[in-house]
Amino acid sequence: LLLSGIFLLQGVHSCPEKCFCHPSLNFVDCRHRGLTEIPPDLPPQTLTLLLQDNQIRQLPAHVFRSVPRLVTLNLSNNSLSHLVPEVFHGLRHLQVLNLTHNSLLSLESRLSHSLPQLRELDLSSNTISHLPTSLGKPWENLTMFAVRGNQLQHLDRRLLESMPSMRLLLLKDNLWKCNCHLLGLKLWLEKFIYAGGITDGVLCGSPDIWKGKDLLRIPHELYQPCPLSIPHLAVQQHDVAHEEVPKSPENHNSGERDPVSCEVKPKPRPTNLRHAVATVVITGVVCGIVCLMMLAAAIYGCTYAAITAQGRGGPLVQTSDSGKTGGKEVFDHSPA
Repeated sequence: LLLSGIFLLQGVHSCPEKCFCHPSLNFVDCRHRGLTEIPPDLPPQTLTLLLQDNQIRQLPAHVFRSVPRLVTLNLSNNSLSHLVPEVFHGLRHLQVLNLTHNSLLSLESRLSHSLPQLRELDLSSNTISHLPTSLGKPWENLTMFAVRGNQLQHLDRRLLESMPSMRLLLLKDNLWKCNCHLLGLKLWLEKFIYAGGITDGVLCGSPDIWKGKDLLRIPHELYQPCPLSIPHLAVQQHDVAHEEVPKSPENHNSGERDPVSCEVKPKPRPTNLRHAVATVVITGVVCGIVCLMMLAAAIYGCTYAAITAQGRGGPLVQTSDSGKTGGKEVFDHSPA
């Protein structure tokens, strides 16, 4: 009985003072409590932790180490502006993470290392202006990714390719710049939708010619290839005896090649299949019309010639016969 009482007292005192706990459900509710930091005495068996609608400004590294079994974490509607690399370290079982309505500027590129089982990540309604190209490790279990209501202009398709199980992608209400750099996203979205994925679409914010247009409705042919940019390559100096190396344009002060002379020219764009098919069809139709016109002209000419010859054939024959007869008579009587 004494041990049971001790365990009961531990269970009672393990709930934070400003929170409400449901021991049977392993559920901790800390909503609307005016918290400025994560409560330090969270029950270790907690599976769901609700911290939305508070005033939390920062999350220290390993702040959730006391709740390693956590599955659902809601931090929406706080004042978070930055996430340190190891903030979610130890949450190996976390599946749902809600960070909406904060002031986040970016997404930590190593976040996937701490959350291998994450299935839903919602970053909507922040001030994120860019996302990393890669997370360092694929999010193989992520099925929902939302970045609505941010300030994104570009999104590298390599980031989306690191989420092979994703089925719901929410990208609406951003500042998408529909230029050549967004063509990769367009091609990835077309493949994603064809495979059964769901997205709310990408509405262009610029340039003016595409403002308000759906990215998926802009033809591929209207995109020009992006100019390739290469970084300045440092020239390595090698001591080669008795060998003449042709001089190349270099900056002798900095040891770098001239970027203009080293610029890689973009490869010619391959011919579009739809254009080729359309060209063949149009050419065939035009040639067919010309051939029909020539055939009609030939038939008309032959018919007209036949009718003309038939109308003049009788008189011509008679005239020729009479000519022959008259000639014969003249020939016969001439000797007499």
